Amino acid sequence: MVRKNTICLWYESEALEAARFYAQTFPDSTVGAVHHAPGDYPSGKQGDVLTVEFTVMGIPCLGLNGGPAFRHSEAFSFQVATDSQEETDRLWDAIVGNGGQESQCGWCKDRWGLSWQITPRVLTTAIADPDRAAAGRAFEAMMEMRKIDIAAIEAAWRGSSS
Repeated sequence: MVRKNTICLWYESEALEAARFYAQTFPDSTVGAVHHAPGDYPSGKQGDVLTVEFTVMGIPCLGLNGGPAFRHSEAFSFQVATDSQEETDRLWDAIVGNGGQESQCGWCKDRWGLSWQITPRVLTTAIADPDRAAAGRAFEAMMEMRKIDIAAIEAAWRGSSS
């Protein structure tokens, strides 16, 4: 049965490879049905993988091998809440170490250009602190980071050095 709402992600030709990577990397992620093109299309031939149904952390997705016409941008990203530095490091390193790219403030891109925010829950809590000075310190610390360093965020939030 077709879901009422599914995120469709456009890939040049590697939707199945991307789906398999996500399923191996993120909890509650799986690869479902793989659909082959019933005929030739602008970016492929009959029998090529056209779409892949997959789930990323419980979110239903459809990977479409649509060719090079469209690219991912930071306007869409997956935000992953992490509970420890170990989990943050593992996910960040998996994405960046598999041909991805680091960015600022917990953002990175996978090898297919899809953006990910690897965000420790403590960061979200710190920058929402009703003590705006404490929130500001945590925010300023984050602004200097690529991958989030939980100990440094906690130290800034408390007002001490790490």
